[in-house]
Amino acid sequence: MSVSVLTKQPPAVDEASRLAFHRVTPVIGAEVTGIDLTRPLDTETIAKLRRKLVKYKVLFFRDQPITDEDHVRFSQYFGGVTPAHPITNGRAGGPIQIMENVKSRIDARQSVFSDVEKQHHRAFHRPRPGRGWHTDITFVTNPSDISFLRNHQSPEFGGDTAWVNLEALYESFSPAFRERLDGLRAVHGRDDALRGFPPPPRDDGRSTGPYLSVHPLVRVHPESGKKGLFLSPGFIKYIEGYSERESDALLTFLTEELSARLDLQVRFRWTPNALAVWDNRATSHWGPIDGEHFTDERIVRRTTVGTSVPVGPDGFTSRQIAGERFFTLED
Repeated sequence: MSVSVLTKQPPAVDEASRLAFHRVTPVIGAEVTGIDLTRPLDTETIAKLRRKLVKYKVLFFRDQPITDEDHVRFSQYFGGVTPAHPITNGRAGGPIQIMENVKSRIDARQSVFSDVEKQHHRAFHRPRPGRGWHTDITFVTNPSDISFLRNHQSPEFGGDTAWVNLEALYESFSPAFRERLDGLRAVHGRDDALRGFPPPPRDDGRSTGPYLSVHPLVRVHPESGKKGLFLSPGFIKYIEGYSERESDALLTFLTEELSARLDLQVRFRWTPNALAVWDNRATSHWGPIDGEHFTDERIVRRTTVGTSVPVGPDGFTSRQIAGERFFTLED
């Protein structure tokens, strides 16, 4: 099915000669200048952006007053655009490719659980460490490849997002430990109803969960061939074949390493009309990292592209246990 929200556009502009990438840290992140995302881009510019994204993991664009339609068009340069999300609907009144996160709506959500049910859930649910760190949509067997997040409204202070380079994290481990990790598989899942927040029906009638998938714990990047820890603390549940205590111990160690390695992270301060693009196959992120500490409104809009199936060093490919696979609107 092919869905497009694009209207007739002016001719593509040759941006490649003006394009510049300014590294934010030695390990992850680059700010891009010399580009106008309100206009179509030529093929050389698109190819250069993709190469740099694989290299730097996250690209930041500032002062880009783009519309929803511009946002979708820019995303399409990197692959087939997906619906907004496997569980939630797209932005009301907007393109179905765009998911909108509004802080005030998230803060106002009310659990459907009674006080007794909340106690029951707390008694038998074992939360994983890592708080807000996650890789997008890993509860499906084919999570999105690349994410595009645009600032629509940000507070005067607060609301930052952080990313960590999962390839660098994997490389920081000893050879013996990396060899052990290479053959492991992890189960990822999401069930909003089980947490007391059953999602509303989808506009397209598709399932809203529950979702479970099994992934390699180490993923081989399909473009660079590099290995990276495929760790999504927000969705990962246990290591396949390990006991609960063994699984908890390993996941706690890995997540604490992810969280503590400030040298492998980049933090982005959102400004008006800023856009961040990241490689979901080599990063984990958390935003807003300080959401509990400010009350001003924060609105961001996101698209995702690509739905490649992760492959481990031993050739294992991810598989779905429960729920539907994700898809692009060109499928």
